[in-house]
Amino acid sequence: MSYLERLARDLDGIRAAGRYREVQRHQLDGAIDFSSNDYLGLATNRAVVAALQRATRAGSGGARLLGGRHREHSLLEEELAAWLGRERALVFSSGYHAAIGAMTVLAASVDAIYSDALNHASLIDGARLSRVPRTIFPHRALPPQRERRGAALIVSESIFSMDGDAADVGAMLRDLGPDDVLLLDEAHALGVVGSEGRGLAATLHDPRVVVLGTLSKALGSLGGFVAGPAIVIDALINRARTFIFDTALPPALALAARIALVTLRADDAGRGLLHANVAYLRAGLRSLGLPAIEDPSPIVPIVLGDERRTLHVSDELLRRKLYAPAIRPPTVPPGTSRLRVSVRATHPLEAIDVLVGSVRSCIATL
Repeated sequence: MSYLERLARDLDGIRAAGRYREVQRHQLDGAIDFSSNDYLGLATNRAVVAALQRATRAGSGGARLLGGRHREHSLLEEELAAWLGRERALVFSSGYHAAIGAMTVLAASVDAIYSDALNHASLIDGARLSRVPRTIFPHRALPPQRERRGAALIVSESIFSMDGDAADVGAMLRDLGPDDVLLLDEAHALGVVGSEGRGLAATLHDPRVVVLGTLSKALGSLGGFVAGPAIVIDALINRARTFIFDTALPPALALAARIALVTLRADDAGRGLLHANVAYLRAGLRSLGLPAIEDPSPIVPIVLGDERRTLHVSDELLRRKLYAPAIRPPTVPPGTSRLRVSVRATHPLEAIDVLVGSVRSCIATL
């Protein structure tokens, strides 16, 4: 059997399970988008977009340690570190690269990794690439310190990307041993919660805490970063393969992120509007008898269980000009397929009313 035949057989299995995916070539064609992680609408902010329009070059020209170094990278890192109250920050070309770089480098200083069962794929891949024993602990149920093996790298999202619930980061810090390190992925918390949108880790003033973040969600740009003690950043520069060997972020995108950060820090009204929209949607879903958690998250899952059922509802919503993507295994555990609704500050209440009414109609026909 040729490799093409083996690939075809594998794809047939994916289709049979209702898990086949394809990249759509067309735009949303006027549909109201409930999929984007651009929580504050900064991806289309005039000042942020103007930074790209003023660009004098497209690519960065190489890795940061070679020809890809630009002033905008360093300025962004200084501003991110000051915002989060950390000694230093280091920008990567994506959040995925930042996660793998941080995981593999930090793992070299511990005896074992403990990772939440619902962590993002980037964290899972980082753990797999790290050459230390790893334990996957049940969601939000970290084993107590006495049950862990030596110095540990504890890895968790602060707000989880598919369930929208929040980790008890204070409890995790209290349970750290003196030689442990806590890597917190704040991708869906930064810009959204905390004073000036600093996230859930902002109150954890401890050198054992390392923050992983992204520039591509509430900041509306592209890239990722790690923030923490200066020695951690030095180690990443010297050991993280996803930094050393990767082409640097284009400087125009770094500038766009800087402008977005200034805007975001001052935008308490935007955060207030975002949380009001989230509360409005959750109340609407409860009126349908659907569960809706109270965590401070713009991610609202509508769990329907079966893959085909979830696809049917998502397709029907799209026919009604509403885009709420179907999330299926392996992204989520089997039996928990859902619509992943991302709420934004720019959603009018009328759009949320239409979504709730359409979900009611779609579910009624199943």
